Amino acid sequence: MRPPRLAQALRMAGGICAAVLALTAAPAGAAAAAAAPPPIAAFFSNPAFNGAMLSPNGRYLAAFIGAEGRHDGLAVVDLADMQAQMVAQFADTDIGEARWVNNDRLVFSTVDKSLGRRDVRFAPGIFAVNRNGKQFRQLAMRNNQFVRDGNATEMLPWHTYMMDQDGPQDSDDIYVMDNGIIAPGILVSVDLLRLNTKNGTWRGVDHPGTGRDWLLDNKGEPRLMHTLDKNIHAIHYRDPASGTWRQLTSFDAYTGGKQAFTPLAFGPDGTLYVVANNGSDHSQLYRYDLQNNKLGQSLVALDGFDFRGHLVISRNTLLGVRVNGDAEGTTWFDPAMKALQQKIDARLPGMVNLITPPKAPETAWVLVESYSDRQPRRFLVFNTETGKLSEVGNLAPAIKPAAMGPRDLVYYKARDGLTIPAWLTLPPGGKDKNLPMVVLVHGGPFLRGGYWNWNADAQFLASRGYAVLEPEFRGSTGYGNAHFVAGWKQWGLKMQNDIADGTRWAIAQGTADARRICIAGASYGGYATLMGLINDPDLYRCGIDWVGVTDIDLMYNSGWRYSSDLSADWKQYGMPELVADQVGDAAQIRATSPLRRAAEIRQPLLLAYGGADVRVPLSHGIEFYNAVRKTNADVEWIEYPEEGHGWALPKNRIDFWGRVEKFLDKQIGAAP
Repeated sequence: MRPPRLAQALRMAGGICAAVLALTAAPAGAAAAAAAPPPIAAFFSNPAFNGAMLSPNGRYLAAFIGAEGRHDGLAVVDLADMQAQMVAQFADTDIGEARWVNNDRLVFSTVDKSLGRRDVRFAPGIFAVNRNGKQFRQLAMRNNQFVRDGNATEMLPWHTYMMDQDGPQDSDDIYVMDNGIIAPGILVSVDLLRLNTKNGTWRGVDHPGTGRDWLLDNKGEPRLMHTLDKNIHAIHYRDPASGTWRQLTSFDAYTGGKQAFTPLAFGPDGTLYVVANNGSDHSQLYRYDLQNNKLGQSLVALDGFDFRGHLVISRNTLLGVRVNGDAEGTTWFDPAMKALQQKIDARLPGMVNLITPPKAPETAWVLVESYSDRQPRRFLVFNTETGKLSEVGNLAPAIKPAAMGPRDLVYYKARDGLTIPAWLTLPPGGKDKNLPMVVLVHGGPFLRGGYWNWNADAQFLASRGYAVLEPEFRGSTGYGNAHFVAGWKQWGLKMQNDIADGTRWAIAQGTADARRICIAGASYGGYATLMGLINDPDLYRCGIDWVGVTDIDLMYNSGWRYSSDLSADWKQYGMPELVADQVGDAAQIRATSPLRRAAEIRQPLLLAYGGADVRVPLSHGIEFYNAVRKTNADVEWIEYPEEGHGWALPKNRIDFWGRVEKFLDKQIGAAP
């Protein structure tokens, strides 16, 4: 099939020579997929295309594109004639994120994708350029140069960062964040500055207390500010008429409370929309009554899930709400958008198709993000007048959907009766019984682990013939407050039981071969891997732990040689309530410490750690490895000295997953 003109234009702009997927996938034979699974690099290489966004008027498309031997640049396509131009590209670093300042200008920052955490020497910086590549200007420095105090035309200091929200988009001004950072990864304050992207002048935004986060309104002006004092989180509102601030609410930052809510966005009419529980188990989207400081009408509630999503606003109208239950979708209020959704879904059947209209459209173009459990996310533009659908790019172009397996949300009962959600990914080819299985435990642990989408880790394992079970054990978020709270202080205890109960459920279902199961995970998932081998040696033939916690006491104090980005407030107020108190729960910490119980692990074990990790410092891995190898000779150790909390470099991702593949093949891949 001949590639769409848009993809051709982008390839010409960035030198991309990768093949473009057809808009309607042609299925390949299951036998061929099984005979030749995709190479590791297809899952874990950096993509040449990294996303796209429409200009406010919808006339132009900005896209992040690179090529072999080149750093990622920023290209702009004129959708009227599909002509593309590279407007910004560096020889020594990549463009990391960007936003439209207005219809003619973009602002962006950098990230060097060729470096691991240890070797990063520069901040992202802030830069601006016109959509035709002219009037380039650096606005914030990338290193710690001296700045003359009070000179507002000098470049801003290195600790100035872009916001992930649109500014006014009706001038050359944006808002940026001046971050107060006391140690790597530890943020103590966020001040807001209004910055002119043409001449570099800026001014601060007055506010009460010490700011930690900000929310702009629909006009791109500062309207809400968050503060944190020890464990008290407060939300302040700036009156648009008087400019004065007043507090809306305050609550415990770590345990919440009746007054807790999360501001989401402001609507075109100034209405504040927030996410709150309001006495129910699952959070919902509410209007907030600013006059009386209380929750108003519930707008969106999801069956069985906490609300997650954002508003979709165009032509100064709230058209709908993007939501994420078991899968992403959109609740459209606008009849025309409902009809458009049906039209695009008919063109791209079996896919999640997320439509983003321009903010102030002057054309008929909309942006579409399309994906499924087997199809990695791809970006397209659709013309609502002509019906033309053109692919822009694919985040994993080497992946063929026919070579991927199905992914579904399943439920099982824990031993105490609690219902546990889990994601089950099966190998391609239709076999779903008596499979070797990897129990893949998510990190956090107080976050949502999975979604219905294409997941590189799970699909890689499935492509090698393994069933993959990812439990959303108690303590995971997104499935109701009761599910979350049930996990407090349950590291190695009921949280661990949930994982084991899911494993036994998969055996009882006939999915998993009881003799060929391995447990694996990163960060908290690495901790759960080690505790799984200790608590349930009958279940797990082997374990894979990367960047995993090995002792809760080490989270409080990782040793003088190793820095940690866990804040003092989290250690003083959050961890004692959610994880374990060092004094009051000392016995529990000892009983649930993989480090102290290392001698009990006799199964084969693969350990991998980053030498520059400040979330789970290397001391966790070194101390555990030295302890476990005294009684277990079958332990493989990998250290990536330049990496942090996970693998930033493709060469290390490919190396790690290659080791995982060999390790699993040896331990559970062949029939016993």
